[in-house]
Amino acid sequence: MNKAPLAQLSEVHSEPNGGQALYDFAARLYPICRSITGHGVRRSLALIREQIPLTIHDVPSGSAVYDWEVPLEWNIEDAAVVSSDGERVIDFQEHNLHVVGYSEPISTTVTLRELDERLHSLSDHPTWVPYRTSYYRRTWGFCLRQAKRDTLRSGKYKVEIRSSLAPGSLTYGELVVPGRKREEVLFFTHICHPSLANDNTAGMAVATALAKWIQSEPRRYTYRFVFAPGTIGSLCWLKQNERALARVRAGLVLGLLGDPAALTYKMSRDGHTQADAVAEYVVSHLDQASTVIPFSPYGYDERQLCSPGFNLPIGRLTRSVNGGYAEYHSSADDLTLIKAGRLAESLTACKLFVGVLEENQHFVNRLPKGEPRLGKRGLYGSIGGVSPGEGEQAMLWVLNQADGSKSLLDIARRSGLAFEIVRGAASALEKCGLLQAVDTPRDVYRRSTSVRKQSHGKREIGPKKGVHRSHRASGRRRRAQP
Repeated sequence: MNKAPLAQLSEVHSEPNGGQALYDFAARLYPICRSITGHGVRRSLALIREQIPLTIHDVPSGSAVYDWEVPLEWNIEDAAVVSSDGERVIDFQEHNLHVVGYSEPISTTVTLRELDERLHSLSDHPTWVPYRTSYYRRTWGFCLRQAKRDTLRSGKYKVEIRSSLAPGSLTYGELVVPGRKREEVLFFTHICHPSLANDNTAGMAVATALAKWIQSEPRRYTYRFVFAPGTIGSLCWLKQNERALARVRAGLVLGLLGDPAALTYKMSRDGHTQADAVAEYVVSHLDQASTVIPFSPYGYDERQLCSPGFNLPIGRLTRSVNGGYAEYHSSADDLTLIKAGRLAESLTACKLFVGVLEENQHFVNRLPKGEPRLGKRGLYGSIGGVSPGEGEQAMLWVLNQADGSKSLLDIARRSGLAFEIVRGAASALEKCGLLQAVDTPRDVYRRSTSVRKQSHGKREIGPKKGVHRSHRASGRRRRAQP
């Protein structure tokens, strides 16, 4: 019998330099000036493509995407505010957050009063540079430390922004890893933020490592990874993949995975999907300080994936939530904020999520009338009067609950037993011919032939609506079995 997923994947903690490799890759991504379009996105995807075989997609500027439109492509070479004595008092070369994202090109001279209207700083954190953007309104501006802003003196300042806004494209990367089934598990991470380490070089590094691991062995599900700019990028992906969305069975939006906070899982819009059940189980077992929060229409790309027109079974995995830590969207979200150990634990959580999904099957008890005799099959102790152990308890629970409507995770949660013990029990029972795996969860246990005959030909309650006809047909064949 294969090692159960939780037991097997817990060994990730002992992998040498696993967290350091994640940190080092995040550090390579960190200096790049990214936005929702442009060379920075392509440079980032090129680094990821060195690790995994991404397919690159380009959506032309001006393309209609539901209620949105892909904007002009933005690129920047340099920017500065120069005082009358020649000092670059605000310098893009020092930190790419110094320029408001999507600032249009400009070369002019202004007074301090005129300049001040275009400046952004954080009075509560005078040594941090804020992150600000203006994607859909033409403007320009600079961000700087409040401490520096306080030193600016009256006079003339030369403003130079060498940027371009021109027809181009929005670029995103995608990797599909085929499994035995066409049903998909989706992992999505945003790649549009400039030099912000936790938000989101951490998510990019974890998603890349996870994709590499997914490719390492055959899987039951097909796995799809999307690396795209936030909001407009996920909308572009949805627009181009609408016909395939019905195959998505679970997934996670990944981000903010390197900071010191405990793991946080944000539930899907429905709140009761397989992704919700698995993720809640995983984070609670991996991190006792973890939290599970309800869905809200504010956050990252789960807003688009879980919008009512799609309503995908997707949750979000982070450590801190967006806006939930002081350094958020500022220069203080740097490489000192993220930790190798936290990145490693976040990757482990994702692997556990995959492991439980892969093993979380539904079964039918093939001898449902009373308890099957386990002793003669070598599955139960030969001495009576002794309370059964965990493994025997798990077999009893599985046999009792295996009516096709409950997954192994459902049984683990109800029984209070660990998932890996329940999965091991199911595997032993299946080998003995007492369980039969079913592809489609059943709402109602299929009654025996003798009970069915009493229904006078009335149709029984079948699988849920929307199940493929071949599943229904196989269900009819199985009903005739004992």
